[in-house]
Amino acid sequence: MLELQAITAGYDRKAPVVRNVTLSVAPGESVGLLGPSGCGKSTLARVAALLHRPDAGTLLLDGDPVRRWRHRAPRAQRTAIGVVFQQPRLSADPRLRLTDLIAEPLRATGRRDEVRERVAELAPSVGLTPDLLDRRPHEVSDGQLQRACLARALLVRPRWLICDEMTAMLDASTAAALVAAVEEYRSATGAGLLAVGHDQVLLGRWCDRTVSWEKLTSTEPGE
Repeated sequence: MLELQAITAGYDRKAPVVRNVTLSVAPGESVGLLGPSGCGKSTLARVAALLHRPDAGTLLLDGDPVRRWRHRAPRAQRTAIGVVFQQPRLSADPRLRLTDLIAEPLRATGRRDEVRERVAELAPSVGLTPDLLDRRPHEVSDGQLQRACLARALLVRPRWLICDEMTAMLDASTAAALVAAVEEYRSATGAGLLAVGHDQVLLGRWCDRTVSWEKLTSTEPGE
């Protein structure tokens, strides 16, 4: 179980953008978090992904509380979660070829010997051809780069996926392909999903249930 309990978070303790939010995702479940831009849902997603320490509240992974964040979190907790953000160009090192971008999590965890096999396995599953893997971010489209970012998120076989507006900047066909790739992975592994977005139709079709931000809490503007 991925559990966010009474989370308050933000970038200024005097004005948190997330106030007392509680949300959970069961193993294998897909939960949509629906809300307008600027409401705070991306901040909550970063807390769930162990990338932002909350000011108050508790994050639990399978009953174990998270006590450290970002690179200080235990490896078992860091690798349990894969995350894909809205803007791939802000989350990709422009110096890396796509194959090296995808391989980052394995290299960071000292598993370089698995890189070749895992990248070759994942690339076609997200729609990347071998010729694209040798290109750098500026040489590919936003959709192709987002495919690489999804492959990176799946590389270490996470048990939880957090997709924060993953398809917001993509055309309809690419968005559908990435959602299909996520669902294929979840079907094979039983991973849980937290899909954050503002498209009610997409979340309604994609997720087992959708939670409205307005029903979770009243927040200050900002995200």
